[in-house]
Amino acid sequence: MGLFSKDIKTMDDLFVHTLQDIYYAEGRILKALPKMIDKASSPALKADFDKHLTETEEHVRRLEEVFKMHGVKPKAVTCPAIDGILEEADEIAGDVADDQVLDAALIAAAQAVEHYEMTRYGTLVSWAQTLGRPDCAKVLEKTLAEEKNADAKLTKLAESRVNLQAAE
Repeated sequence: MGLFSKDIKTMDDLFVHTLQDIYYAEGRILKALPKMIDKASSPALKADFDKHLTETEEHVRRLEEVFKMHGVKPKAVTCPAIDGILEEADEIAGDVADDQVLDAALIAAAQAVEHYEMTRYGTLVSWAQTLGRPDCAKVLEKTLAEEKNADAKLTKLAESRVNLQAAE
């Protein structure tokens, strides 16, 4: 079912489809993060990625909770956007020989993922509220806050250390 599929007839259908989309994305991120941890040379970056791996496991659990609260079985639908972001990150990382430049590339890739997640979770929070599901919105808001925090930490790390080292 594509985003503009005839199977999506109501706002509720759209909400569920987007839950399924981000559920798929979080699953893909769970598989990508260990590889990013292995490729990173900065101990601080490795630590940030490792912490976000643990958070991502919690994000999946929360999504399963929202599915259950909404009376829908957890199911993923393919998300071409996250597939493209992760594929591009993998290609760029494969082309970088210098460890410091690679760390900068990994941060940029991780932030592309974070920004995608922030758009999805922000939309889901808004839609949950519109659909009269403040209970679902509250759970989704926790994840949105963590995604924003992860992005801010990556920005701080990039601007205070990693980018400067990569530019030397």
